[in-house]
Amino acid sequence: MTQVLHKFRHERVKLAMKEGEGYVIPMGPTSLVAVVTDHGVVGNDLLDTEMLENFDFAAAKIAPTEGDVIESLEDLMEGEVKAANLHAVQRHVEVGMSALEALNRL
Repeated sequence: MTQVLHKFRHERVKLAMKEGEGYVIPMGPTSLVAVVTDHGVVGNDLLDTEMLENFDFAAAKIAPTEGDVIESLEDLMEGEVKAANLHAVQRHVEVGMSALEALNRL
């Protein structure tokens, strides 16, 4: 069976001192939305921050500031950190900060 990934989205995200790689990956009725930098990642509820902790990779979950879910990179960038693994905390990522500020620390 062939699956069409026409809704898969990738784009570069400009940050203060570098760029991140933004992804929207459809998964059933929802999508994994994330931005990856050289030192970590922020993403919606589908991002497994604990698993990434096991790989020594900084990760933070982002909560929407409007609406119930994050469905796009725009939603993600407008959100705020609701959880961060130890490696993200060591990079000064804090609950409540904006996704953009967290990405700039990763």
